[in-house]
Amino acid sequence: MKPHPRPEEARRPASDIRVFASSCTLHGLGHIFGPGGLTPRRGLWAAAVLLSLATFLYQVAERVRYYGEFHHETALDEHESHLLTFPAITLCNINPLRRSRLTPNDLHWAGPALLGVEPAEHSAFLRALGRSPAPPGFMPSPTFDMARLYARAGHSLEDMLLDCRYRGWPCGPENFTVIFTRMGQCYTFNSGADGAELLTTPKGGMGNGLEIMLDVQQDESVTGGVLGCWPQGPLSPAEETPFEVGVRVQIHSQEEPPTIDQLGFGAAPGYQTFVSCQQQRLSFLPPPWGDCSSASVDPDFEPEPSGPLGAPSPSPGPHPPYSLMGCRLACETRYVARKCGCRMMHMPGGAPVCSPQQYKDCANPALDAMLRKDACTCPNPCASTRYAKELSMVRIPSRAAARYLARKHNRSEAYIAENVLVLDIFFEALNYETVEQKKAYEVSELLGDIGGQMGLFIGASLLTILEILDYLCEVFRDRVLGYFQNRKHSQRHSSTNLAFHSSLCCCQDSVCLPPHLLPRHPALDLASVPSGLYPDILDMPRLLMSLPSSPQIKF
Repeated sequence: MKPHPRPEEARRPASDIRVFASSCTLHGLGHIFGPGGLTPRRGLWAAAVLLSLATFLYQVAERVRYYGEFHHETALDEHESHLLTFPAITLCNINPLRRSRLTPNDLHWAGPALLGVEPAEHSAFLRALGRSPAPPGFMPSPTFDMARLYARAGHSLEDMLLDCRYRGWPCGPENFTVIFTRMGQCYTFNSGADGAELLTTPKGGMGNGLEIMLDVQQDESVTGGVLGCWPQGPLSPAEETPFEVGVRVQIHSQEEPPTIDQLGFGAAPGYQTFVSCQQQRLSFLPPPWGDCSSASVDPDFEPEPSGPLGAPSPSPGPHPPYSLMGCRLACETRYVARKCGCRMMHMPGGAPVCSPQQYKDCANPALDAMLRKDACTCPNPCASTRYAKELSMVRIPSRAAARYLARKHNRSEAYIAENVLVLDIFFEALNYETVEQKKAYEVSELLGDIGGQMGLFIGASLLTILEILDYLCEVFRDRVLGYFQNRKHSQRHSSTNLAFHSSLCCCQDSVCLPPHLLPRHPALDLASVPSGLYPDILDMPRLLMSLPSSPQIKF
């Protein structure tokens, strides 16, 4: 049978530490604040509780510190799909200008900058190209537009494209979009420009993608027509133009501008190039777990003049979705525009297009130096799509195919072998790969670790914390609020006693004197009143009845 608590223990308030320790679920607290004096057993329990509490707090601090470092992990997975969006395909002829379209006016303005041909050498250069020199009295145009030069003298897709099929269905130049890159005028298939619907494919493998046959038009190459007869020297065009022949191709998403001069792969005439693709969807975390960004940038928006090589700042207004290449292009545009006062023709923005001389003297050297330094600091986009690819090729054409193509296009078999290439781009399979950054340590994991450490070292839980808070509220109520309540009660009690004493000496039609000036009757002595009858205050009616009658004191 449980013994009854002693009266002094039963009357202890809830704010007493012993009462709290006897009911708290925090392990070991009852052994420390139990009844009795200080004993070695109680000291050992106190040391054990303090050691466990210190270990728990250390582990919590470590977990919080680890969470504050915002670690992330990368998850790689593969998913199947019933339908995939076909990528954008950008292609450029490695030869930027056709020799048959160059004019004396083009040489006057762009010859020194693009071809290294000085004005005194224009006539010899034109003869080497099989063109007539400038007539007597030739007057160049007052202005010159580089974009118009490449649009007029660049390779036309109508002349280059011999055959085009997408998933077996015929296509043509109308399915391509003209775009300017650093390589000149290029063409993009399935660009989605002007709200055009993007093409999709429900199958993978050959025959379910884009297959095109191109004529690279080697006889239109400026370098090819000049190297055999142009003297090699410091102004030789061989040093200014490429030796390659073929096309440069880049496979990219519709949201990303092509950087074909850096990321494109080559396709050579005389070969059929097979490109097997796999779509990869990348997802990165924003700060503080990562460094991705989703804010669009404007190459013309420059709120701060400092930091010429920094990334463009996000700006208000409608702009294309953020992409890494788009950010770099905007950064390059901003730098060249600030350095040279103009922009290159493939760059966006509202700055004027550089002249050929500005290309040679400022824009090209500045951009090359910037690319070597890799000075643009652009974060990764939070979501992007890229395409992994595998290339293989076979020789074409066969003898029978060469004869057929020569008759079809009214060319010689040698011309077909030297100029025709086939490009076949398709998905390897109808699946895609995801590369996703994830938070390595979530808030739920932090709370779980803290709860586990709490249960292991001090045997507590969330309800134990509530018990401690409830005890602190009891202490506050009893010690702090109780102090003010007792003080207020004492002041009220003193004022009541003072009013009572004053009433004993005051009557109607008489002058009241202060209590210390009045004669004192023995019955008014508080000590004479039995404490058992009136323990707290004097009972006024009974007191008056017990007093003997006495004459009023008047003056």
